[in-house]
Amino acid sequence: MCSCQQHSGTANSTSAPKDAISFRVEDMTCGHCAGTIKKAIEGQLPGSAVTADPASKLVSVVGAADFSAIKSIVTGAGYTPSPDRVS
Repeated sequence: MCSCQQHSGTANSTSAPKDAISFRVEDMTCGHCAGTIKKAIEGQLPGSAVTADPASKLVSVVGAADFSAIKSIVTGAGYTPSPDRVS
């Protein structure tokens, strides 16, 4: 997990498309964290598109339907995804 506060936010849109899997990552604190999560998911799930917003703590994934796989990837990257999806 990144503990820096110096990175500028790479905030993406906080509204997820209808077909997206969205969830919270409370320990995503900055743009660097968001980039790490985005890179991890897109790297392990080719064809997926990730938006991660450290201000709202929301991550949205389009193009991947296996929420448990996504949670495992985020955990492996050093972050703690919420146990439930955001509607």
